[in-house]
Amino acid sequence: MVGCVIVCDDKIIGEGYTSPYGGNHAEVNAIESVKDKSLLESAVLYVSLEPCNHFGKTPPCSNLIVYSKLSKVVIGIVDNNSLVAGKGVEHLKENGIDVVVGVLETECREINKRFFTFHQKKRPYIILKWAETKDGFIDKKRDKNSIKEPTWISNKYAQQLVHKWRSEEQSILVGTNTVIEDNPRLNVRSWHGENPIRLVLDNSLRIPHDVNVFDSSVKTLVFTNSKILFDDEKENVQLELLDYAKKVPEQICDILFRNEIQSIIIEGGAQTLQSFINANLWDEARIFIGDKIFKEGLKAPQIKGIEKERKLIFDNELKILVP
Repeated sequence: MVGCVIVCDDKIIGEGYTSPYGGNHAEVNAIESVKDKSLLESAVLYVSLEPCNHFGKTPPCSNLIVYSKLSKVVIGIVDNNSLVAGKGVEHLKENGIDVVVGVLETECREINKRFFTFHQKKRPYIILKWAETKDGFIDKKRDKNSIKEPTWISNKYAQQLVHKWRSEEQSILVGTNTVIEDNPRLNVRSWHGENPIRLVLDNSLRIPHDVNVFDSSVKTLVFTNSKILFDDEKENVQLELLDYAKKVPEQICDILFRNEIQSIIIEGGAQTLQSFINANLWDEARIFIGDKIFKEGLKAPQIKGIEKERKLIFDNELKILVP
């Protein structure tokens, strides 16, 4: 997510932001929006991320900036993608353009934290999410006769916020027991936006084939150790082989990196969440604390982190931790 403005004599003469994937970058849209192109020679271009200097889905933005004869470029943060990584800055300077780097760098990094994590750590940005009771339980005690539906701990406003979060991330992961016990849909219903890619753990093929996550409405990756999951091929369902005897969170991260998935929200269950915590593979933990008390049941994951934010969602509390 990149923004760009072009300023001449303290007036904004052009602005633009990144188009959907495959479309123009922010700098191109900003330059194209300038009505009087003769003003560009005396204008300053401000952009939140270093202009690219390679051919991808679009030509290099640095070439267009040079061609447009802009005299100065102010950049928020250098792009850590190995295809760019300072090459854009170098190209601009080699062509006589005055370049300033590192303006509002912290804010620019925060906006694109998923992108930077993906390229720097070679894994997606990982968000853990769960709701727990006042006495620290994530679910009621269940047996084979329990109804297969979610145990709601958070209120309807918190639940709507979760759907907003889903629309902001590229993928969503749950474990086998969560699918069997809750039969979730893992889509966006109480908000607007695209559904995330569904990620499901199913090592021993215990999940029934008629559950919601296998309805083919959303792309779904199933992490399993078997090449045969269904008797017949299901549309929009892709198998990814895992060796469950080895480190599972690390393998999942490698697969998601290979599939160019930049972010993931992990919604359960407790065992899946704890495995990522134990592996120190997380960037945020978003924890709802409801007003319910269970006295017994499934304990919430154990996590230590720095509290970044705490706020009320009516009668629920939302706590956000970072490592």
